[in-house]
Amino acid sequence: MTIEEAQGVVDEWIKTKGVRYFNELTNMAMLTEEVGELARIIVRTYGEQSFKESDKNRDLGDEMADVLWVLICLANQTGVDLTEALKKNLDKKNLRDGTRHQENDKLK
Repeated sequence: MTIEEAQGVVDEWIKTKGVRYFNELTNMAMLTEEVGELARIIVRTYGEQSFKESDKNRDLGDEMADVLWVLICLANQTGVDLTEALKKNLDKKNLRDGTRHQENDKLK
């Protein structure tokens, strides 16, 4: 599935099963919540914290998909074409950071 297709699938789901988009502020808060859930799994899997019983059956991919879902909702309702936004962002990174990381002694 392309990013464009994903934006269409989410939009169709919202319009047919979700009734309507939550407002932008609600979705921003939901995005923050979902990122927190993702962070909880990552810190317990790759960091020093141990798993709580309630965290043991969480799926990392599912948590990432939750973040992506809400981000796509925000893009759809604010008119952002994520494919174009990502292309522009990559161009910016290549122009600004094309050699910066390779020249960073801290990364060697």
